[in-house]
Amino acid sequence: MEIGTLSPFAQARQDMLATTPVGRLLWKLAAPAMAGMVTMALYHVVDTIFIGRGVGSNAIAGVTIVFPLIMLLMALGLMFGIGAASVVSRRLGSGDISSAERTLGNTICLGLLSGVAMAVVAVPNLSSMMGVLGASPSIVGYAMDYAGIIMLGSAFAIYPMMANNLARAEGNARIAMKSMILGASLNIALDPVFIFALQLGVQGAAVATVISQMVSTIYITRYFLTGHSTLRLRLRNLRLDWSIAAQVVSVGFPSFVRMGAAGLMILIINRALGTHGGDMSIAAFGIVNRSMVFLTMPLLAIAQGLQPILGFSYGSERYDRAFEVTKLSLGVASVFSVVSFVVLMAMPGTLIGVFTTDGALVSEGIYAARRIFLVYFLVGFQIVGSTVFQALGKVAKTLVTSTSRQLLFLVPLVLILPEWLGTDGVWLAFPIADALASALVCALILPQMREFRRRHQAQASDVARMP
Repeated sequence: MEIGTLSPFAQARQDMLATTPVGRLLWKLAAPAMAGMVTMALYHVVDTIFIGRGVGSNAIAGVTIVFPLIMLLMALGLMFGIGAASVVSRRLGSGDISSAERTLGNTICLGLLSGVAMAVVAVPNLSSMMGVLGASPSIVGYAMDYAGIIMLGSAFAIYPMMANNLARAEGNARIAMKSMILGASLNIALDPVFIFALQLGVQGAAVATVISQMVSTIYITRYFLTGHSTLRLRLRNLRLDWSIAAQVVSVGFPSFVRMGAAGLMILIINRALGTHGGDMSIAAFGIVNRSMVFLTMPLLAIAQGLQPILGFSYGSERYDRAFEVTKLSLGVASVFSVVSFVVLMAMPGTLIGVFTTDGALVSEGIYAARRIFLVYFLVGFQIVGSTVFQALGKVAKTLVTSTSRQLLFLVPLVLILPEWLGTDGVWLAFPIADALASALVCALILPQMREFRRRHQAQASDVARMP
């Protein structure tokens, strides 16, 4: 095994992962991730707010129709980023720095290549794709205007998400937070300029998003080139090593399937709503979905804070820390879910009213939100439980737990229930799927927790027998 030499910065980060009390370490990694993830969610939330107030309800519906394509870009970024993060965390835990750096270089190469491929395939074929996505004649123009620019900048959508996960994997959640806050803040500042001042409408929102993603890309790349990171980006490591690429993709593939399934889910929902409710229902779902993404970001941040700690602890055979951080993360995420549930049930109108002044759309959004979020208090356990298996590199269990909600439960329910219940069938499919997916995660996570305890007890017994 080729073992690299750590810089003082990197050694301090390794020591932090190995020795800092788990509660403090989880907060240290999750808090910056939470700030960054919530800010990152503003990319699309702010676009929707400005579009809703500056262009109208049909424009919101048009952008909502495009969201499956955006989810596909996010799926690629998460697949490469989370897959590499899991590999890197375990390599760092075992002290193999050179292998971790090769993983970094290969992952960046994969991300760039996939971004270019997406732009080349999608941009010339947008018109035919709109029919598949379910765009009606009244919203197809808005959808085309927004999607053309977003897909042209595909690489800049994938790259920051991927690279930020790698920064977290080496224990530097703060740099990932800064990268996301920088991009989102710039997007917020540019939206009114391009949408209102330059009167570009939905195209202006897309241009603002791509520019902000480009700036995030430059910022996070500079970090890996300056020597302040544990992992250095080296030109020679950009050459694809298919064994490394296979590891990254295999571990990250469940994230791709989960996010890709979410995109497929949105496509199916949009088409069902178009059939049973029309453009107003699609616009209402667009608003509720952005609210859901925004509220889910703190839960994903807790999961991302958990991943490097759990991966490092498991790789270094510290099963006591693995058990402790998993238990703590599940508890904290559950508390966040319960609080969000209470707020959503108490004041959905305030949330929906941020996006639009259209009274009919606000009413439709409130109606949908109170059904979609009916068991939201279970979602934190569900998200963190799935991340546990990903951090451990257990691909099959990760695939099952991360895709069950969308593919196994939600998509079939959305296809079946609206035939009897109309748009209510779409809204009620969400809480049923959340309840079933949470039960599945619980059935798998409890044996894993017992395994952590059993291995720790075995280690303690071995130490006790030593002379």
